[in-house]
Amino acid sequence: MSEAQSIHLSEDDGVRAVELARDSVEAFVRNGQREQPGSMRDAFYNRTGAFVRLKSTRGRGRLRGCAGAHDSVRDLGNESKQLGHAIVEAAIKAASDSSCGSEVEPAELDTIRVSVCTVSNLILTDDPVADIDLGTHGIIVDGNGQYGWMYPTVPVENDWSVFEYLDRTCRKAGLPNGAWESDDVVVTLFEGQVFEETEPNGEVDVRGQR
Repeated sequence: MSEAQSIHLSEDDGVRAVELARDSVEAFVRNGQREQPGSMRDAFYNRTGAFVRLKSTRGRGRLRGCAGAHDSVRDLGNESKQLGHAIVEAAIKAASDSSCGSEVEPAELDTIRVSVCTVSNLILTDDPVADIDLGTHGIIVDGNGQYGWMYPTVPVENDWSVFEYLDRTCRKAGLPNGAWESDDVVVTLFEGQVFEETEPNGEVDVRGQR
């Protein structure tokens, strides 16, 4: 299996990654347009995967969108897009009605926190229970034509065990609990950096460690 390029973004790069994701969401939601990365920082020319998550600050802070710039784990390898373009694509997907069932509306933009997770390493595992380091590893489940993923920070945010983390990723992929134990299901771990707004349009916090 091909692997994503190993990259590490500086804090300034991370801030720009989140700004690019927000600009892309706003251009799509307000005008139906695709934002162009423009003059990209050097790190954004690396070919690797990116995920974008949009969380509402209203009520209990429900998820308004999440998406990656790929359709399977194979797209996270050397055939993947340049990081800048991957962020734009993932941001638009996250804001569209194909993500959480309803497109983000203009009135919501000032109540949504944007985060970006950039993939720095892929690990194909035969023993995810032993190999997962909660808070460090995101999970990708790929099997029976179904595909799902979770951010590295999600299990820590929700106080999940390794087993709950794996089962919930399977359910997100439309697979039953325990499907990760099947020989027909591929579980891939990914390491990455998570950059997230502390509040809508606010400062950016570094959540990932790699």
